[in-house]
Amino acid sequence: MADKIVIMLLNLNPDYPGTLGTPFFQAAVAAAMDLEVEIYFAARTTRLLMKGEASRLYPGSGQEKSVYDFMCDAHEAGAKFYACAGAMDEHGLTPDNAIPELDGARGGGAFIGEVAEEGVAVLTY
Repeated sequence: MADKIVIMLLNLNPDYPGTLGTPFFQAAVAAAMDLEVEIYFAARTTRLLMKGEASRLYPGSGQEKSVYDFMCDAHEAGAKFYACAGAMDEHGLTPDNAIPELDGARGGGAFIGEVAEEGVAVLTY
């Protein structure tokens, strides 16, 4: 059984917020199950790490919780958030305009190193 979950957010599109709640809900559940959780934000998903961006998005028309609220739930449960350094440059994400939940920048090598470890399950969205 895995003791760590690594989540890659690559194919999600912030322009379609209906897809954005699930990864963070699942990350919060995994962390509540005492699994170590890391979420890697790549490509356009790095926009979610900008102050104000995820807080204006809702995963459904009837949702009262924003995508940022789901992100905070996951982070408070113990999930770590890492941005792709190249995507940070591409989308203008800096330490000054990032949400406080951002735990740092990590590249593809760090991601591959994590997923190659024994006991790690990988989810991609």
